[in-house]
Amino acid sequence: MRIGGLQKTTLLDFPGKVSAVVFSQGCNFFCPYCHNPDLVLCRQEALPLANVIDFLSQRRKLLEGVVITGGEPTLHDGLFSFCAILKSLGYAVKLDTNGSRPEALRRLLLAGLLDYVAMDVKANPAQYPAALCSQGLGENIPRSMALLEESRIAHEFRVPCVAPFIDTGSFMDIIEHIRHAPLFLQAVRLENILRADFFSGQGYALDRNTMENLCSTARQKGLLCQIR
Repeated sequence: MRIGGLQKTTLLDFPGKVSAVVFSQGCNFFCPYCHNPDLVLCRQEALPLANVIDFLSQRRKLLEGVVITGGEPTLHDGLFSFCAILKSLGYAVKLDTNGSRPEALRRLLLAGLLDYVAMDVKANPAQYPAALCSQGLGENIPRSMALLEESRIAHEFRVPCVAPFIDTGSFMDIIEHIRHAPLFLQAVRLENILRADFFSGQGYALDRNTMENLCSTARQKGLLCQIR
């Protein structure tokens, strides 16, 4: 695992649990609105894994869970063993993922190493655009969504609300893949889209009224949908 950051305490990132957040480096997507470009591009020196594990070992009586986010954590071969260590320390483990590596996700699920998964769905699951990822990666998104829908662990899907990747049509395609998991629409800051120091791209953040209308559509389909 290449770890680019550690947030020692959070009350927001793991529902119902006081947690730490571990940020992995590197990503196989290049979303133009990414809010963690330094992690994606590995611009900072990685934290020693042993130091992170030592910290978490000492905080077992104060923390309940660990959130593993990124970047994209499933890129790392060491993710499986890292999750196993966290479970041995008594932690609940939450994974944030873009869903591009369903086999890595399946392995973690089958081993019982995850307690919660939050997966981003950034566009029509069947047609991820080249502005977000290399050809072929988008084909894995429906597979990862299906894995989570079939699993018995808690999970959620998150939709970053940036056009042209998300509109009414692509949103309808997204909710067709979801049966019962909570769905969260994520407002994206304008400065993330206009920033010039990351991968090039054009887009605009959806306004609140549009997001409310998308939420209403999802609720009419029987889904729990909220705006974050």
